[in-house]
Order: sequence, then C-alpha cells, then structure tokens
Amino acid sequence: MGYRVSVIIAQEENWFVAFCPELDIASQGKSVEEARDNLKEALQLFLEHADPSEINLPKEPPFVSTLDIAV
Repeated sequence: MGYRVSVIIAQEENWFVAFCPELDIASQGKSVEEARDNLKEALQLFLEHADPSEINLPKEPPFVSTLDIAV
C-alpha cells in the first residue's frame, strides 16, 4: 500500500527541517535531500507500525503555495 503526503522543508540555522502536516511528523538534516530522506524514513516507520485509526489522511494532500505580500 502507498500513501501520498505533503512535505514542507524550511531552513532553520544550519539545519533543514522537513515536516509532514497531515501526520504531524518532522525530521531534519544538513541538506534538503537529507531532511527529506530522514522524514521519509520516519513516515515509513510510523505507517508500518501505526494503528489504522492513527492514519487519518485526506484523499488528496493539501495544496501548498507561497504568497508575496507588499507592505
């Protein structure tokens, strides 16, 4: 079985933090790729061992975008 989730990656000082908002799981790494790979591993472990009642994913991941705000 496979799942599709959204991932948000942000730099925090010398680290990149990867976050999956649907499951409220985060990980980090020294690069974007490492943070993403570490999050993927954390998500796989969670999904392999979670009770089905804990996996409450929407049919489609949320749309994530950016906005430029002039002030």
